[in-house]
Amino acid sequence: MRWEGDRQSDNVEDRRGDGGGGAGAFGFGGRSIGIGTLVIALVGGWIFGVNPVTILSLLSGGAPQQVSQPAPQRTAPANDRESQFVRTTLAYTEDAWAQVFREQGAQYQPTTLVLFEGRTPTACGTGQSATGPFYCPADSKVYIDLSFFRTMQQRFNVEGEFAQAYVIAHEVGHHVQNLLGVSDKVHAAQQRASETQGNALSVRLELQADCFAGVWAKRTNQKEQFLESGDVETALNAASAIGDDALQKQSRGVVVPDSFTHGSSAQRVRWFQRGLDSGEVASCNTFEARQL
Repeated sequence: MRWEGDRQSDNVEDRRGDGGGGAGAFGFGGRSIGIGTLVIALVGGWIFGVNPVTILSLLSGGAPQQVSQPAPQRTAPANDRESQFVRTTLAYTEDAWAQVFREQGAQYQPTTLVLFEGRTPTACGTGQSATGPFYCPADSKVYIDLSFFRTMQQRFNVEGEFAQAYVIAHEVGHHVQNLLGVSDKVHAAQQRASETQGNALSVRLELQADCFAGVWAKRTNQKEQFLESGDVETALNAASAIGDDALQKQSRGVVVPDSFTHGSSAQRVRWFQRGLDSGEVASCNTFEARQL
């Protein structure tokens, strides 16, 4: 992936080295979530979720409360290679989605990407690195502990900077869903649905974010020619590695489709590829697709 020397986004908040912060429990409907429930949620939604808080909400039967916590003072990101890569990738997403929104006569409002270590306060509760990257719709921010990229390599044997960029683009895809009102509609429908139906809606939300990541990749490559040989394969490998069936088989040895919240490996690959092939948001309507 060729990215050195391209524009870097200023919408990065670097909280690394501040020692973490915030309370150690999530609040839902006036109740705290115990460690046992937390472990279940982390296994079920281990990677690339819109927010692990959503999974905890479903398990607890309540809606997540916005937690008012003082955020660390915004500081300029460090200038190490990882920081430069993240800022450049975020800039790519800003340029691509600004173009998409402009084509529809609208203006894109960029997300802020927060780098942290260990844990950090968010408007959705305390974010923890163990949950993987996530998007918090309450503050419109993406949260990433960069140690996750090393986990991708060690646990899933997924390497390559484009695979890492796919992770960021997927989370930004959730921000786009939030701007479009898709997330609110899905979460409202989940409150009226059974657990199985709620999971099915979550799958469609996640697969759309995968497709949006493909749209981003297509449009960015058209403008920047940043893809190199083998890059797409690394992203497809990442999408396959974190399919619900692959994760369940790895963690418990049994696959339970009704409990899927992100989609199977084949589905995640298919929808990312669809966005990559078309470069159009219209191709990402997972909610009207008869077959995922």
